[in-house]
Amino acid sequence: MSEQVGVQSSSLTERFPEIILPDSRTGYSGFLVKPENLVVVAQALRDEMGYDYLSSVTGVDYLPENKMEVVYHFYRTIGGGALVLKTQVDRENPVVPSLTPLFPGAEFQEREAWDLLGIRFANHPDLRRILTWEGFHGHPLRKDWKEPFFEEEAKPFKSRWPEGHVYRAEDKNPFHDNLQYPAGFDPEQWSPETDELLYAGLKRVDKSDDLLTEQVVVNLGPQHPSTHGVFRMVVVLDGETVVDLKPIMGYLHRNHEKIGERNTFLQNMPFTDRLDYVCSMSNNFGYALAVEKLMGIQPPERAEYIRVMMAELTRFLNHIFSIGFLLNDLGAFFTPMLYALEERELILDVFEAVSGSRMMCNYFRFGGVARDIPVEVMEKIRKLVFDRLPRKLDEMDYFITNNEIVRGRCEGVGVLTAERAIALSASGPVLRASGVAYDVRRADPYSIYDRFEFDIPVRYNGDIYDRYLLRLEEMRQSLRILRQVLKDIPDGPILSGKPQYQVRVPAGESYGRVEGPKGELGFYVVSNGKPNPWRYHVRAPTFINLTSLAEMCRGQKIADVVTILGSIDIVLGEVDR
Repeated sequence: MSEQVGVQSSSLTERFPEIILPDSRTGYSGFLVKPENLVVVAQALRDEMGYDYLSSVTGVDYLPENKMEVVYHFYRTIGGGALVLKTQVDRENPVVPSLTPLFPGAEFQEREAWDLLGIRFANHPDLRRILTWEGFHGHPLRKDWKEPFFEEEAKPFKSRWPEGHVYRAEDKNPFHDNLQYPAGFDPEQWSPETDELLYAGLKRVDKSDDLLTEQVVVNLGPQHPSTHGVFRMVVVLDGETVVDLKPIMGYLHRNHEKIGERNTFLQNMPFTDRLDYVCSMSNNFGYALAVEKLMGIQPPERAEYIRVMMAELTRFLNHIFSIGFLLNDLGAFFTPMLYALEERELILDVFEAVSGSRMMCNYFRFGGVARDIPVEVMEKIRKLVFDRLPRKLDEMDYFITNNEIVRGRCEGVGVLTAERAIALSASGPVLRASGVAYDVRRADPYSIYDRFEFDIPVRYNGDIYDRYLLRLEEMRQSLRILRQVLKDIPDGPILSGKPQYQVRVPAGESYGRVEGPKGELGFYVVSNGKPNPWRYHVRAPTFINLTSLAEMCRGQKIADVVTILGSIDIVLGEVDR
């Protein structure tokens, strides 16, 4: 990795000797570029140096220095580590050029940075709030923004510990609600500045037939079972054909990252469970890696094996869950879903036995895991991996894969090409089903994944059917990894050092990423040496994968939109955070 960083530094400084500077801050890495040169450098990274994949866009408020920073993580889809590019602007008027013309996958991420931090991206095609509502006052991730009934900057709050006088903020408000409005604002009288505010950017096209019909705007959700949670799609229809679509999210937004910056580092571990609440073990994994990089610690061998075991069991339960729901979206209504849930419940039995909880596991720790696996639970895992799960997977394959309704509804529907998948920053099964064999476990290995033999499944049609087939094969590869883990797992400690309620995290930045079941899950963490993170940002895979939704849906029928959304496999706890 150090050789690669050296090559990056040499290539960049030779190509841009006047405008690129290495980030010389202690504990930081990457390169600084002025905003006016950002687009030129980004285009050279993509076209000349092969960094064709913009994975993450993160805004950071450095209040003491009176500046805002935007951090970009670029990767090559052929593999390798990150090239980190940063630009800094004055905090009072933070304007940065948008990279969406070069990397369309930056669209939602730039909107998020505008919404939560107030960083404006010039030439963005649709710069609106995305996680808060249109009438929201201020930008809540700014360090000088205070929420209603603000207590303190960092936890533990004195009202909890050591004084222990716990109360609910709502109880102190005569309206019994934890919110406040700007001066002179009346929510009953408010209306958008323009009727097109929510529907900005929706396209209407010239009709190609003589039928006397008109295009109409229809809302799907947010309260609708087909949207997999409180998620809304605004659709322009010509008859039953989708002309354009805009995803509207934020109905579940609780400002996870603001909470994360108030928590201590260790307090954030159970909060990561609540992101993708189907896959809490994978969430723990990504966050643990980010903080361990800052702390410079390495988990013991047995802990590494246990981590991989939990991550691959999580991948299996997520995919079988996802396929069950896909059949629901196709109209099979719960029979396949119940068969899938039975296998998921058996894996959750394992999670409960090792962590004490079925879904919110809070199992990983910095430097290892919270507790070892009992002998009888290890035997249960062995029976699942070698016997039951392979049989159930074959049954699912037999009943679903060549079902004529499944094939008729899924083949050729919701197509995303390889080029567009890369450009739109898609990850996980959505990317690999479009013909791009990119998986973080192979492209930029973490933990001990480089020790195991497994294949990266890839399909080439980029439709719903290929996304289904790819998840089916990924479950087989997860079982293949699990068999090797069970064969090779050593005895020994499961935590480096002793358990701690507070950890010392040196000042600096780090980015920890894993190949989660739904795609690349990344955590960008900045420490200033204090007990709480200065910046805590989540690169949520399904949030970014939704950037591709409109492209998949245009030209399809309205009934197909539900299935296309199901094939992306979103979870709103992660989308909204």
